[in-house]
Amino acid sequence: MKLLGKSNQFKKGVLELCVLYLLKNKDRYGYEITQLVNKNIPLTEGALYPILRRFVKEGYCVTYLKESKGGPARKYYQITSLGKEYLAELNKEWMVFVENVALLKQEEDERANE
Repeated sequence: MKLLGKSNQFKKGVLELCVLYLLKNKDRYGYEITQLVNKNIPLTEGALYPILRRFVKEGYCVTYLKESKGGPARKYYQITSLGKEYLAELNKEWMVFVENVALLKQEEDERANE
């Protein structure tokens, strides 16, 4: 299910989690990350780079340049051990959030049916 465009605040809250998931098993460059996120969550390229810069600054990622076929070198992002720890933390928080929203919805549906 693709998120609707009116969910900007919601998107900001989960974008960090999405980016770290995409870096978990493979180094990627910014535009590639944007395209992958865009498949499910509408996103402008400009929304991603502040997060990536902060991840580098906070030690969650490191960068390196890699030559590309037919173009300039690309800056790749690689998750660090600290980034993997942060991802695990965010994932735990996300799962609790999802469970609590589902519980709230279920309780309200049950009240409506009484």
